[in-house]
Amino acid sequence: MGHILTLTAADGFKLSAYRADAAGKPKGALVVIQEIFGVNIHIRNVCDGFAKDGYTAIAPALFDRAQRGVELGYTPDDIARGREIRGKLDWDGVLKDVSAAIANVASVGKVGVVGYCFGGTVAWLAATRLPGVASAVGYYGGQIVQFKDEKSKVPVMLHFGDKDQSIPMADVDAIKAAQPAVPVWVYPGAGHGFSCDHRPSFHKDSFETARLRTLDFFAQTLS
Repeated sequence: MGHILTLTAADGFKLSAYRADAAGKPKGALVVIQEIFGVNIHIRNVCDGFAKDGYTAIAPALFDRAQRGVELGYTPDDIARGREIRGKLDWDGVLKDVSAAIANVASVGKVGVVGYCFGGTVAWLAATRLPGVASAVGYYGGQIVQFKDEKSKVPVMLHFGDKDQSIPMADVDAIKAAQPAVPVWVYPGAGHGFSCDHRPSFHKDSFETARLRTLDFFAQTLS
């Protein structure tokens, strides 16, 4: 359904992106932010799914600044490799690349950002730091707690699993305390990556509930 294109960030850096367009008049646009596994088949499928829901969706390859063409699976070795590549990035460069993706789809209408894992934190930072964002949704962003005191400029929704071994519930509680106006959903029995059907931690009920909440949220904030 989608296609690969090249984006140019404000500092001149060129990166790849996957874009999937809605069949009819789009309801708005979504910038889909990857996990630590790159813009792999799962993230492309997420974009295709949002396109079927009526949104133009684009996933910038945020790892391109460290290594181009990263598409990892979900084995322990893949996780270690993804973490290694993520460690080579800085937030300023990442947000420049997100801004380039926002600019690419801005003509469609209002732009939301939705991110998973590493992307969940990026979605939060997009909401607090970037212009051109109308709303944001973060799934299990493990580093959001580090930025919990930043003030969002737009509506935000966050999703976490209560069995997430990477994100202590104490961190989620700290985010809730710092951001009482932000809806923070916690899913019983769900672990890290519960929304990814390519991972052993996929939790179908939580995925479906979170997806409905996300779509409803974007319907309200991007209309």
